[in-house]
Amino acid sequence: MPVDYNKLDNPAWHALTERHSHFATGTRDFKRYDPEIVLFAGFDIQNENAFKQLNAVVGINESVFLFDKFPALPHNYSIDAFVECLQMICPSPLLINITEKIVLLNETHTGEMFALVSTVFPGYYLPHTNRMGSYYGIFKENKLIAMAGERLCMDGLTEVSAVVTHPNFTGRKYAQQLMTHLHQKHLEEGVVSFLHTGSANETAIKIYELLGYERRRLIDVRKIRRTT
Repeated sequence: MPVDYNKLDNPAWHALTERHSHFATGTRDFKRYDPEIVLFAGFDIQNENAFKQLNAVVGINESVFLFDKFPALPHNYSIDAFVECLQMICPSPLLINITEKIVLLNETHTGEMFALVSTVFPGYYLPHTNRMGSYYGIFKENKLIAMAGERLCMDGLTEVSAVVTHPNFTGRKYAQQLMTHLHQKHLEEGVVSFLHTGSANETAIKIYELLGYERRRLIDVRKIRRTT
């Protein structure tokens, strides 16, 4: 069955109504993830009344991240953060040789995973984000020094995320090997890998393109907060 790439224009909504529906809370037309897992929310853009359900989903002083464009915020919301992301897809096999031992991470690694990602990308990974999919790591001297995993999952598409290497171990192609391992898993499952990275992060973008990822589109991500 052909992959519907248009779903990536509204990725959180399609994840929450498809493979991640068991994580969803909210209303029929506006849903969010369990806030202990990730702060993403999404709404049915085909329903002009969906955004009016925002107060039913977000509590006072709570925050969520929304993708792409959305209607004007009600007076009791503020935009606390904004990042322009480049969305990339990779429908073809990756050609990186895997020379390291790659370990499937589990709940016993939760603390190490959170500490590692927080060292490199603080604020975008929560202690239970690893429940969203499979995460893999590389250990040196019994310490987790590199990892990558799955975040937004929908029918036919799985996001590669939390691709991090401890600053003391960069330049050894650990991240590329972990991504290759994940990508092979996705091919075997019949899904296409995609990812998001900051549009200004040219170093990461060049690496992803060398791996075989293709630029799809720019997509805005905003963190909104309900004030009253």
